[in-house]
Amino acid sequence: MSSLADDDTSATGPVGPADAPPSGRGTGPGDGTAPHDAGPGLSAQEVAARVRAGQTNRTTRSTSRSLTAILRSNVFTLFNLILAVAVTLVLLTGRWPDAVFGFVVVINAAIGIVTEYRAKRTLDRLSILTAPSARVVRDGAEQQVALDDVVQGDVLLVGTGDQVPADAQVLEVTGLEVDESMLTGESRPVHKAVGDEVLSGSTVVAGAAVCRVVRVGEEGYAQRITSEAKKFSVVRSELREGVNKILKVVSFGIVPISLLLFWSQLNYTGGVRASIADGTWRDGVVAAVAGVVGMIPEGLVLLTSLNFAIAATLLARQKVLVQELPAVEILARVDVLCLDKTGTLTDGHVALTALRPLAPVEGAREALAALAADPDGNATSRALAEGLADTPPAAVTRSVPFSSARKWSAVLTGAGAFVLGAPEILLAGRTDGPATTALAEVGEAAGTGARVVLLAHAPRGLPTAEAPLPPDLAPALLAVLGERVRPDAAQTLEYFRRQGTRAKVISGDNPATVAAIATSVGLHGEGVRVEGFDARELPTDPDELAVVVAAHDVYGRVTPEQKRAIVHALQSRGHVVGMTGDGVNDALALKDADLGIAMGNGAPATKAVARVVLVDGRFATLPGVLGQGRRVMANMERVASLFLAKTTYAAILAVSVVLLVWPYPFLPRHMTLAGSLTIGIPAFFLALPPNDRRYLAGFLRRVLSFAVPAGVVIGAVILAVYGYLRPLVGTDDARSAATLVLVGVSLWIVGIQARPLNGWKVALVAALAACAGLAVAIPWVRDFFALQVPTAQEAVVITVGVLVGWVAIEAVYRLLTPRLAGRPAPVRSAADILTSR
Repeated sequence: MSSLADDDTSATGPVGPADAPPSGRGTGPGDGTAPHDAGPGLSAQEVAARVRAGQTNRTTRSTSRSLTAILRSNVFTLFNLILAVAVTLVLLTGRWPDAVFGFVVVINAAIGIVTEYRAKRTLDRLSILTAPSARVVRDGAEQQVALDDVVQGDVLLVGTGDQVPADAQVLEVTGLEVDESMLTGESRPVHKAVGDEVLSGSTVVAGAAVCRVVRVGEEGYAQRITSEAKKFSVVRSELREGVNKILKVVSFGIVPISLLLFWSQLNYTGGVRASIADGTWRDGVVAAVAGVVGMIPEGLVLLTSLNFAIAATLLARQKVLVQELPAVEILARVDVLCLDKTGTLTDGHVALTALRPLAPVEGAREALAALAADPDGNATSRALAEGLADTPPAAVTRSVPFSSARKWSAVLTGAGAFVLGAPEILLAGRTDGPATTALAEVGEAAGTGARVVLLAHAPRGLPTAEAPLPPDLAPALLAVLGERVRPDAAQTLEYFRRQGTRAKVISGDNPATVAAIATSVGLHGEGVRVEGFDARELPTDPDELAVVVAAHDVYGRVTPEQKRAIVHALQSRGHVVGMTGDGVNDALALKDADLGIAMGNGAPATKAVARVVLVDGRFATLPGVLGQGRRVMANMERVASLFLAKTTYAAILAVSVVLLVWPYPFLPRHMTLAGSLTIGIPAFFLALPPNDRRYLAGFLRRVLSFAVPAGVVIGAVILAVYGYLRPLVGTDDARSAATLVLVGVSLWIVGIQARPLNGWKVALVAALAACAGLAVAIPWVRDFFALQVPTAQEAVVITVGVLVGWVAIEAVYRLLTPRLAGRPAPVRSAADILTSR
């Protein structure tokens, strides 16, 4: 981009006093009377007719998930139904201690309902339009009306600072410049002329205009994006998908197995009639429920939700808002991170990056400060004013106000006359030495994506607004302006490069500007030049687009729809895509990405649809989010084996007792005790420690490769001990012994999953073993859990069974260790990398 004025889509121009009050509240638009050229506007009768026809700015769309739907999806699930039936049957038997497992259903459903309801409320509040009211001309006078009351055909008045409430066509204009960055990604204000359209959701940054509303409500540009963004979608979580696959498999067998188990228990007690006659059917019901509860890894679902919630709480302390809990997992799996330039790599503000003197002209710096001192100036003037804060502005005798048509302004000071404007305008057609030197400097600065304005001395005095510029303007100063790059952008990108995550910069701005900033932050490494791709040349065919997207990492002039298409193209090639952004133009892409990340200072619509919001807007926070995602993935993989081993041995026991017509080895309360000591409590603690192990695909395969053989070992040992003792000591004592064997052998699995062991992990395993001993030693606890103090003979059998189980499980683990060695080694933490620089 060679200068301020080289791009006809963003002819911002230099700054100076406006031709008319830029707020639009002096003469013309905004002074309380209708401009005579605009006509009287709509009459009250015409407004009423449009309201009756539904041509208002009111919208009625909401999210696609009602509260009823959220409740239904979280409460009325297959497994909640199975567990609810199981709880009801146990309560009908009068043995309420065996129904304790029912609390898991309530807690898990509550977590899901609260999480989704929070997301629904956020989406329902979603709105791009934040202006409180609009100014329209009706019946020949200016009126303030609510946004919803704007109708099609209204004459709309806008001035500096106003947000456009509805799509409109410009009828009259006075130096109008509109910021559409939140909608299109174009970081520069866009000059609007008569006949141009202004889009709803954009903001006027300079000048004023009279417009006629052409689209309202859901037909407006902003509302169309909002409507797309409001559509409900659920985060794709590999953890949850893996658990759901297991649950689906279990669901096919759980009903027939439970019915067979119930039938076998009744047969064991003498048949259906005898069981009903003497009340022993209750034993059959409780035993069947114990088998059903054992096969359902309901605690894994609960722990997954709790782990996500804990991660979200920890991230909140780092000023990261997680709007959907499973999102903390996704960044650990992201292999392509799409970045919006404005608001992500840059902070969205223009800054004076350099002031290059071209010739020694007295008073030039002070004159530039005077030109920048306009309190109602645009982003360029504010950047100049901030950069020249230490320079006192010269006293201005006379001035020529800035005009977007002229693209220059001028002042007369005690040191002479000075003109500020686009270099190509001020030096048009000149080939002399000073002009050539100045234009060469302009080209060099523009090659970095900077914006350039030229201050020239006018030796003939102050030029007039109507006459052409004098041909002897003497170049004095070049002001180089650029977006402020976030100080944390370069080191954060370096971190992602080390992690093998490919970054792509996607922006609505000029490709050269985007490429220059991507180069400056070291997108491909320090000092490596990056080339930009003009999105206007992107193919529309999805397959062809995927090929192009694979080859390029920097894009400019990207529309919101193209951003979304780029995300889809990456996903079609099997990539897990993260997308950051702050503007409304990013909302659709953020929503469809596997993980949408919004900056805290972004548009409300963008923050509403994002899965994660960086509240303080710090790009450097992302490595910390990655760390939490890795902790969740790695630790949940560690503890999932505990739950799935239980599912395996419970299924083996259920089938075995059906075939052998034995009473089930456990009561539900036995399963509750064993599950708490060997799964629930240790899983909670083992899921908490930091874990920077890189994510590797195949979570479910790795978990099952150890959990299934371990579950087979536990099931075999329990059947052996229970089968040996039951004829000798009776069913109650044999069940108690089987429970102790189950706890003892399962604690070895806990120890394996806790490796490498340290002090607190050893203490945890020892405490769990002590709790099992206390459950037998304390009389009221022993009675509650229906346990027996083992005799010497039973103690020997229990000890042998536990030792055999330990040896067998250790052997299984060691045989599987080479297969599991594909897990990547831990890497340095994000904090270590970022603080070591």
